Amino acid sequence: MKVLNKEELLTAEGVLRKHFPKSLKVHGALCGMNRDKPNALEVVVDTWPDFKVIIFRPDPKSKKALEVTYYSKDEEILRKMLTEENVIDWSTYFMIGGFDFSHASMLKEVSSDMDVNNRSYMLGHVMYLPDTSHLLSPEVDSELESRISSLNLSHVDLVNKNWKFGGNKKYRNIADLISNFPSCCITDSQGQPVSWILVYDYYAMGLLYTLPEHRGKGYAKVLIRAMAKRLHAEGFPVYCFIEEENTVSYKLFKGMGFTEDPSYRAAWFEFNF
Repeated sequence: MKVLNKEELLTAEGVLRKHFPKSLKVHGALCGMNRDKPNALEVVVDTWPDFKVIIFRPDPKSKKALEVTYYSKDEEILRKMLTEENVIDWSTYFMIGGFDFSHASMLKEVSSDMDVNNRSYMLGHVMYLPDTSHLLSPEVDSELESRISSLNLSHVDLVNKNWKFGGNKKYRNIADLISNFPSCCITDSQGQPVSWILVYDYYAMGLLYTLPEHRGKGYAKVLIRAMAKRLHAEGFPVYCFIEEENTVSYKLFKGMGFTEDPSYRAAWFEFNF
């Protein structure tokens, strides 16, 4: 096992581009690290430079991060790293997020061997836009154009209370995202957001929401297009995760030109809860 330094992280970012869509989440997280975005992660690989497994884990010097993310081309090497090389502290609560669901059985076996409980938190589609020329372009009149802006910290409470996974524990997380990552919103005549989209710290689009009284006006399409074009222009992959049961959002992104690998699902599991 090897912990990557700053120069090696830059090299790994390029390698991971070759393995989309399965490597999108770790690549996005690496993009943030390599651009000095705040993080509390440490990156380890099985070998260097020809790694088969790359794992983003909470930095042992920080208690802030709780989520583990990985990309693996070899399940047996991944199993060995999780069980024999102390990559994860199995004595604490943590989540493995955005992993290939085909690894679910192995992760359950490993956690059972460690005498650690586990449960599924989310299963979702990975929607991505390989080519922005395929992006649907909704009509935007000058009046609506003037109402497109970015979120600020005064909007944290509004976003938090309208997010399915929100709550007191997530309040600071939303503040961090608004402060450090791209966001886009449409405001009303008083300048208050009525529809918005954010970007997670792994550069996936998310938290898309329109207040009920403002729905049916195409705001979500306008925001998706604006954010997708911005991310692409800045050199980031354009993608998002959509919960398996969220057919409305799935159809929305599919209609906007996003695609997926039908054989691949991303999952989130909690451990030691």
